[in-house]
Amino acid sequence: MDTVLQLIKPEIESTIKRLDLKAFDPDPIAGPHFSKITSVMSSAYKRHGYILERAILETLRQCPHFEVWHDPMFQVPSAVDHIVAGSILYPTKLIGTDYPYSEGNRTLQVDAIVFNKQTGTLGAYEIKRGSGLHDSGKRLQMLENALCVQVLLKSYAKQRGLEPKEAFSHVIFFYGKCSIPKPFCITGAEMDEHFSWPVYESVEEVNKYFQGRLFSILAGAH
Repeated sequence: MDTVLQLIKPEIESTIKRLDLKAFDPDPIAGPHFSKITSVMSSAYKRHGYILERAILETLRQCPHFEVWHDPMFQVPSAVDHIVAGSILYPTKLIGTDYPYSEGNRTLQVDAIVFNKQTGTLGAYEIKRGSGLHDSGKRLQMLENALCVQVLLKSYAKQRGLEPKEAFSHVIFFYGKCSIPKPFCITGAEMDEHFSWPVYESVEEVNKYFQGRLFSILAGAH
């Protein structure tokens, strides 16, 4: 079986090539050298988010008793938005709420959905770098989205032919700066315990490779 790094390395190399060829306008104060570094790093932060998602997803897929997928079009009916809005001050009260999953007025991207076939537990995860805290508006939006998924998750699973005993929605903040409260957030350092499967080191191997390749093009910036 290929390692997670081997699976993702071609995508990293493609990303590095695009970053190295990225066009930029030199700033009058920074000059071409530092302007390129600033431009490349700004784009690298955004692209690292996707690499991080892939690394976590592929690491979880290595576990033989996990069924793992992602859903870019998770449906959210307007009624669920109303339910969540009415409980936003007491979000843990929504744990255990089960609303029928159906076509909605909006959709969410769920980065990873994991069904543990041994325990019958289903988890849905949005993945964030978590290197800094978000503003209050973004925090509220992330919590609302996590709660909408929470309310719909069991019904969603049943429509896929699964019968989860428990279902939970979380946001993973890999670098530890959590913008929503427990129990709806997980840090990178907590993933191994949460999944009962080694995740962190595999993902860090990918991160270190991407960092090394990124530094190599920055060292040659001129």
